[in-house]
Amino acid sequence: MKKSLSTLTTATSISLVVLLLTSCNQPQKKEHNDDSPAPPEVEAPSNIISLKEANVIYENYSKHRAVPIAEYETKERAPEKEFEPSRYVDFDYETIKQYIDYVEQEAKKAGVKEITKLRLYYANYPDQEKFPNGKKVIHQRQNSIFIVPTLEMQGTNYGFYIGNNGKAALIKDWKDDSEEGLGTSYNKDQKAYAGFSLNSNLQTSKSLALNFGQSGPPPKTDF
Repeated sequence: MKKSLSTLTTATSISLVVLLLTSCNQPQKKEHNDDSPAPPEVEAPSNIISLKEANVIYENYSKHRAVPIAEYETKERAPEKEFEPSRYVDFDYETIKQYIDYVEQEAKKAGVKEITKLRLYYANYPDQEKFPNGKKVIHQRQNSIFIVPTLEMQGTNYGFYIGNNGKAALIKDWKDDSEEGLGTSYNKDQKAYAGFSLNSNLQTSKSLALNFGQSGPPPKTDF
């Protein structure tokens, strides 16, 4: 009887040890703490303006830009066509977030130390059915914008794209070069120019310019 009791005690002790070790090795679930501090609030950028200020500059555009544009388009450019100037360009919120993530990804791979700005260029769509690449022109003659990222070089911000060698290249050099797509690459360490040659093994150049937002006449519910 004593032997059976001793055996039972030993077996129970071993079982408790195994259970304890198993419990220690399992990941512990974190208890939700409703008292955990909330993330810090984001401060408003200094560029935020009041609705009154926004309305003033919107009305200024109506008077000093939209009216002359409409007169030019209906008298000089295409008198036979009706025209109402676009008053805004918008992009899906998710598209903008995806664009920023994409630019950061490509810039990092291209050796850019810092993206300094997102530059918005004014643009105007052609009075044609299609672009040179065959894509349909949806908003003929309408104003638009496109966005390019910039990097800092020698104290100046320059728009950039990804060159044929996979490194960041300056748009101004692409425009100055006689062969489209060439240019100079950006050296992130020396902030200097470094020429590169083409061969069949190099990557295809890659634009980072964003366009084709939705545009239209004045929104009836806004300004």
